[in-house]
Amino acid sequence: QVQLVESGGGLVQPGGSLRLSCAASGTIFSIYVMGWYRQAPGKQRELVADITSRGTTNYADSVKDRFTISRDNAKNTVYLQMNSLKPEDTAVYYCNAVRPSFYYSGPYYWGQGTQVTVSS
Repeated sequence: QVQLVESGGGLVQPGGSLRLSCAASGTIFSIYVMGWYRQAPGKQRELVADITSRGTTNYADSVKDRFTISRDNAKNTVYLQMNSLKPEDTAVYYCNAVRPSFYYSGPYYWGQGTQVTVSS
């Protein structure tokens, strides 16, 4: 079982930057694939990026050249550095954890979400 708490969301102007953090507890953090998802009003939750315990990353095409996911296993924390933000990035961002063996089936563990608003 994993408990996840996101932080770092807020209001930023287009072209600006923001860094999200997700702190994990309750399990062995290094085992899990960690991901960031987002959900805009009226839309489905979508994968933004994820990262394996060894640092292999995966990004949605819409953020690939602008966002960077990273993790610090010693701190049980995963980060999402967001640069060149666009209004289309506005959403609630959720942290996710899943064991590699259950990547396609779950169970998936979720944080409470943090709001990111990109507006001038």
